[in-house]
Amino acid sequence: MFNWRRPTNLGVKDGRLAPCRPTPNCVSSQAEPQDREHYIAPIAFRGAMRELRAAVESMPRSTLIRAESNYLYAEFRTPLMRYVDDVELYYDERAGLVHVRSASRLGRRDFGVNRKRVEELRALIQARR
Repeated sequence: MFNWRRPTNLGVKDGRLAPCRPTPNCVSSQAEPQDREHYIAPIAFRGAMRELRAAVESMPRSTLIRAESNYLYAEFRTPLMRYVDDVELYYDERAGLVHVRSASRLGRRDFGVNRKRVEELRALIQARR
């Protein structure tokens, strides 16, 4: 009934995270700014990846899956139904920006959960500055 497999299209390719599907359960800082449903501003950041990792790992129900020199991938599970959301961070050090993508693995709607998660992450990162 549920497909819990990790997506195979995640990661950074040519400086880009995977695009959001057309469903309203994904936000990305690399979506077109005119796309109000999917676009979210990148996070201004100048620092070390360990700071980003600490922020992600401090969030409830997060599991870090992959950590690279400029990329993090984590899964977040909902408390009751245990649905999985995939969260990616790509640190463009030259631009001083963290590009983010947060997407529900299943379903169509997320009731703003992915957008709220990115904003919580933004606040955590900025509070550490």
